[in-house]
Amino acid sequence: MDDRSKRGSTVTRQIRFNAFDMNCVAHQSSGLWRHPQDQSRRYNELTYWTELAKLLERGRFDGIFIADVLGTYDVYGGSNEAPIKHGAQVPVADPLLVVPAMAYVTEHLGFGVTAGTAYEHPYPFARRMTTLDHLTNGRVGWNVVTGYLPSAARNMGHDDQMEHDERYAHADEYLEVLYKLWEGSWEDDAVVVDRESGVFTDPSKVHDINHEGKYFTVPGIHISEPSPQRTPVIFQAGASPRGIDFAANNAEAIFVASPTKEILKATVGRIRDALEAAGRDRYSARIYTLLTVITDATPEKARAKHAEYLSYASEEGALVFMSGWMGIDLSQYDLNEPVGNVKSNAIQSAVSNFQQANAEGGEWTVGDIARHSAIGGLGPTIVGSGEEIADQLQEWVDYTDVDGFNLAYAVTPGTFEDIVEHVIPVLQARGVYPTEYAEGTLRNKLHGRGDRLPAEHKGASFKV
Repeated sequence: MDDRSKRGSTVTRQIRFNAFDMNCVAHQSSGLWRHPQDQSRRYNELTYWTELAKLLERGRFDGIFIADVLGTYDVYGGSNEAPIKHGAQVPVADPLLVVPAMAYVTEHLGFGVTAGTAYEHPYPFARRMTTLDHLTNGRVGWNVVTGYLPSAARNMGHDDQMEHDERYAHADEYLEVLYKLWEGSWEDDAVVVDRESGVFTDPSKVHDINHEGKYFTVPGIHISEPSPQRTPVIFQAGASPRGIDFAANNAEAIFVASPTKEILKATVGRIRDALEAAGRDRYSARIYTLLTVITDATPEKARAKHAEYLSYASEEGALVFMSGWMGIDLSQYDLNEPVGNVKSNAIQSAVSNFQQANAEGGEWTVGDIARHSAIGGLGPTIVGSGEEIADQLQEWVDYTDVDGFNLAYAVTPGTFEDIVEHVIPVLQARGVYPTEYAEGTLRNKLHGRGDRLPAEHKGASFKV
């Protein structure tokens, strides 16, 4: 499972890439939709997604990870005005519906789609994901999110979202229902398609799941036949203590966001320890960290490009995002005010990371957060030639034990085109980046252990 290889005297594993996008404009880099080369305004055109998918497959990306929200970032200023004005992930469209078109024009690219556990019953959701897994021939993963925007809760008829840890308790049961449906309802040979007898499916091999829990009652069968993976690859993006516990029991790919290498190393270590404590191999989940790469043929061109991008970035738009992610209305603070000790009911790891960065490297102010996140959101941005970027990526992997990078864009598809042109050939020449895809489903491409959940995974215990 451990695919480390030698590079000089340094040990490094093969570096893996995901593309980070969202069915909206300027996903992580608020204001960059104004750049003349940015095409994120085409998010509602199918050709945007099919062209991007073909580009990413040419670059041997593991997949495209599509984020989502079901509300607006109205924490900043206590209203919708700023996110609507800046196009801060609103308007936003459904992430799942673009996947079949991308699958049709590719053969290997994986698709990680985000869907929350808070506002949709698991019974219809199970069918939707099974459908996607069939249509992609087993290339789908599900990014499990519990939700963090109060506006989504209000529009679904609640006063506010559940408390942070209760959201995970609710998600635990949500996953249990899904595992029962995906793994425990249909036997592998239930579908017989016997034309002579007239039996399509053997009823004795399809089982009710009889689930009765605190949050859900699901007595019946899964109404879809098993897909290539049965359970889609489970992605997870929470790095709080409760989120890590949830990931250790469920996740096969984990996304984190850390502003510094030092914080990332500690986060990766906690996750690997938690995987082991849950009875799994330390490397049973691929860990990707959020990063934005700005590159060009020479260091000078790359730095000029970065400066140009910064001229389009919106610091207020960045604070709109950060207010939603941190659960704090940053409009009420002066830009020179240090980040204090706060309690967040949103993404707790976002608050913790900036507080830790504050403690380790001097005072982080609200203005620092705005400038840091104006391009790339919660993750850092690195700038340089292809050789310089490759050096930094290898350094990050060697130091932090991370598997790869969830690459956000400054402009799309230009940021991804630059990576494919300038960075990937360098990494491939050094022997630390794939030149070909593995065969099979997304699960097998990521882990090389077959198409179904491994025996030690929690979900496998529900297999009929």
